[in-house]
Amino acid sequence: MATVPVTDNTFETEVVKSDVPVVVDFWAEWCGPCRQIGPALEELAKEYGDKVKIVKVNVDENPVSPARLGVRGIPALFLFKDGQVVSNKTGAAPKATLQSWIDSAL
Repeated sequence: MATVPVTDNTFETEVVKSDVPVVVDFWAEWCGPCRQIGPALEELAKEYGDKVKIVKVNVDENPVSPARLGVRGIPALFLFKDGQVVSNKTGAAPKATLQSWIDSAL
């Protein structure tokens, strides 16, 4: 499974009401660190398969969801479990760091 693009309109359904944990990547086209972690998130999405959903929200096109969560810098990663934020982190990190962050929150 690859990362899933999510909009303000689909955030509730895809993230909050998901029956599996969801990693939300708030990003933008112009953000270098966002583009840097993109491939790692794609690989992790495939590795986790249907155990964890990894979604991407473009903050320029979808300002409501990041504002609701108080996102001030990107990339901002939020881990949702049972509709609640259980962990979050800001900034780029290597794939291994991202994976251990996800694993520790599951």
